Amino acid sequence: MGVTNWAGNITFTAPHAHRPRTLDELRTLVAAGRQVRVLGSGHSFNRIADTDGPEGTLLSLAALPQTVDVDPAARTVRVGGGVRYAELARQVHAHGLALPNMASLPHISVAGSVATGTHGSGNSNRPLSSAVRAVELVTADGETRTLHRGDEGFDGAVVALGALGVVTALTLDLEPAFEISQHVHTELPLVDLDFAAVSAAAYSVSLFTDWRAPRFTQVWLKHRTAQPFSDFPWADPAARQHHPVPGMPAENCTPQLGAAGPWHERLPHFRAEFTPSNGKELQSEYLLPRADATAALAALDAVRDTLAPVLQICEVRTVAADDQWLSPCHDRDSVAFHFTWVPDASAVRPVVALVERALAPFAPRPHWGKVFGVAPAELRARYPRLADFAALAGELDPAGTFRNTFVRDLLGS
Repeated sequence: MGVTNWAGNITFTAPHAHRPRTLDELRTLVAAGRQVRVLGSGHSFNRIADTDGPEGTLLSLAALPQTVDVDPAARTVRVGGGVRYAELARQVHAHGLALPNMASLPHISVAGSVATGTHGSGNSNRPLSSAVRAVELVTADGETRTLHRGDEGFDGAVVALGALGVVTALTLDLEPAFEISQHVHTELPLVDLDFAAVSAAAYSVSLFTDWRAPRFTQVWLKHRTAQPFSDFPWADPAARQHHPVPGMPAENCTPQLGAAGPWHERLPHFRAEFTPSNGKELQSEYLLPRADATAALAALDAVRDTLAPVLQICEVRTVAADDQWLSPCHDRDSVAFHFTWVPDASAVRPVVALVERALAPFAPRPHWGKVFGVAPAELRARYPRLADFAALAGELDPAGTFRNTFVRDLLGS
């Protein structure tokens, strides 16, 4: 059918692809499907969204009504399954409200990001899924079901990998709008790094390295302007705007140099009005206990000569623990190591294996939508609520309509 993901490294094999325009049309397609998966914005780098059977159906929600219903009194927003963060943020901000955090890229779909445990950065900031207070699903029989925060099974239904049904809408918590000033510092040495102090230096902190030397090339600090400003004595401030990837145009990035602006124009690294290049990278990410950050950095530094030739940039962020059963941050404050690789799968694959061996002592949990090779049995051991999720999937989808090889391997069934 020729449909590919954002990066172009995956061509989906589903023989049937549909873009329903109404909820009733969606329900009919799901009820008739033998195997159904949903494609969000396509910003995944493995086959998590693909089907694997001769009767597979791939659904896109992009043609459904792009619902963004803000309730200013309740400080909530109900957002449709096909809406992307850039549009959601603009409408939320117009009501004087905000999301507490965003990912680096505003072009990704809300439902897809939530389903895979996507996150931003900040010691006190939980994954994007933590803002969800209600999930609306179309289940395998074509019926609709809503789970609210506090309901039995809710913590398994948010980061759910598309395995429970089609998420047609989410209700998210909001807070009053705020402003962010963004500062970039350069050349932070890895030697004698006080990671705890550095990661606590702003509301959101991102550290970038190409692993060509024991240092971070850039540190991005996002300060909430209403909070006290913390100095950053460990590296020099940048005198010009930067892009995280060397050689890429800095005008594609959100404003830096301390210029304050609305939360949704500073929390992402990249500007919503610029369409990101695609087909020019692969990505991997691993989340592990934040207490192991310094040891993990040392383990990666020991193999940097092998990493650097196939790496465009590595970003290190922190994420607060959450309660979602399949969240990579489940029950532990985390540090996330994100790798943007060159677009050469054969060259990247052995280096990914090397990274996984280097980080293995810290029981890393890979981002569900990225390139990884951790065996399903190892993953099952790293998620203490996986059996509860399998039971929930059995209840909501007894025939396995929404299961593909990726999900079956994870659940062991």
